[in-house]
Amino acid sequence: RIMKAKEIRELSVEELEVKLTDLKKDLFNLRLQNATNQLDNPTRIAEVKRDIARVNTILRERQLAEKA
Repeated sequence: RIMKAKEIRELSVEELEVKLTDLKKDLFNLRLQNATNQLDNPTRIAEVKRDIARVNTILRERQLAEKA
């Protein structure tokens, strides 16, 4: 399931960091399945990458907001 930026913004920094760790584990497992030809939905890799980018973007926005 793709996360919306609005949903991600509602999470705390700690929750975002946990989510980021989970997404990276998911990505690793998807790549492993892909390498062993067990992945049935290759588009899932791109979706997880985008979710990781969304979480990183919002974490960065919050870092910059703290400094300002």
